[in-house]
Amino acid sequence: MKRSSEPALPPIRLDPSIRNQSLRVRSGLRAAIVDGLLAPGLRLPSSRELAVQLGIGRNMVVAAYEQLMSDGLIEARHGSGTYVSASLPPPQSVATAPEIPLNFGRRRPFALGQTHVEPAFLSRLAAATRQHIAGASLADLAYGDPRGSPHLRRQIAEFLAVNRGIRCDPDCVVVVSGTQHGLRLCADALLSRGDPVWFEDPGYPMSHATLAAAGSRPVSVPVDADGLDVTAGIAREPRARAAYVTPSHQFPTGVRMGMDRRVALIDWAKSAGAWVFEDDYDSEFRYSGPPLTALAGLSPDRVIYLGTFAKTLFPGLRLGYVVVPPDALEPVLKARAAIDRFTPVFLQEAVADLMADGTIAAHLRRTLRRYRAHRDLVAGIVGTGSRGVLRPDIPEHGLHMIAWLREDLPTRLASAIRREAGVETTLFSETRREPGTSEGFVLGFSGYDAEILRSASTALAETAWRLASARHDVEQPPAAEA
Repeated sequence: MKRSSEPALPPIRLDPSIRNQSLRVRSGLRAAIVDGLLAPGLRLPSSRELAVQLGIGRNMVVAAYEQLMSDGLIEARHGSGTYVSASLPPPQSVATAPEIPLNFGRRRPFALGQTHVEPAFLSRLAAATRQHIAGASLADLAYGDPRGSPHLRRQIAEFLAVNRGIRCDPDCVVVVSGTQHGLRLCADALLSRGDPVWFEDPGYPMSHATLAAAGSRPVSVPVDADGLDVTAGIAREPRARAAYVTPSHQFPTGVRMGMDRRVALIDWAKSAGAWVFEDDYDSEFRYSGPPLTALAGLSPDRVIYLGTFAKTLFPGLRLGYVVVPPDALEPVLKARAAIDRFTPVFLQEAVADLMADGTIAAHLRRTLRRYRAHRDLVAGIVGTGSRGVLRPDIPEHGLHMIAWLREDLPTRLASAIRREAGVETTLFSETRREPGTSEGFVLGFSGYDAEILRSASTALAETAWRLASARHDVEQPPAAEA
């Protein structure tokens, strides 16, 4: 029979999934204290009495009380008993996360950044990863070189020498988690807060956000048919400490920076002691002609080259790389070691194996054929189906195209077309920092099945034609003769 002098506890939930009885009691009491069910200063039953109430051995309760005392949640008062700690703060309700619009997982056409990965390739990658984990040495399990796997860095250096005209020491290659990670790392290491950085306009919004988050001050520099206008950059901000460019396939226009502009940009960087961040995000996907020479191949001392496996393989791999000039390597590595040390070594080694044996090269050849067919499919349907309302600019390079809205139509019509067509596409105006007169749709065509692209392209084209035709000031083209 329970003694009247002993306090009785309210019902305490004991989690049956916890097999150890003392841990089960500790967990139940801790939850009751933190939630306020057991108030600060409340006297608890003796270990003997609580054991009787719970129907378990006294030793289990004693161990639970000792653990709670170690946590500071309860306290023993000599000659008086055991109490909930009187110094605990009042209970707090569980905070709920605010609703933040984030887009995870598979996205709708024509979202950018989607890739096609064959199941056979994933099996090869999984097998190579398992092999490295199973055969891991003590060194593999420890903290490693902040530059990343030497094997992968050698493979990257060889690839860049053959395909991009960049001759670099593998020790100057730093493996990172992606382009934005590499850009942020270099900005943190090489720039000071408030430093101006030339930024292409139009340009890639994520890189703009990355530089701004690092404390830099992006300065909009116009882009024309020859790429970033260096003369305009000097006029707008001659004291810039860096320039961010996508010279081989400008985002989003797709133009290639001309040689005169390249030379002018490099000359400016050398004279100003500035850095050039070259984002070569989709250089592997060229549909005609030989591989382009990267800007870093022309000036390896001032250009920091940013590459990624997110487009060649898939974004979830979280692997990219930075080719850092020797003079910048030490501050970049110090920043890297202070932030996250390195990316997972086993995945790096597996990717290096698949580069070395030609698996990734073969995968790229197959996806290039697939993406070319999908490019042509989208361009054909959008151009023909919209009956001239949209004009696709068919690229020779990359994984997206721009479908330009007819110039006589108001730019605000694009938002309505996107909304009613139910597609996920970036508007050209959304890549600009300064207003312009042209509008269009940035259409990503990689990573989707052909039938899905066909349906989305038809919806976009038909919606564009319908909404444009509904305007009173739009002249209807003559009907085609039978």
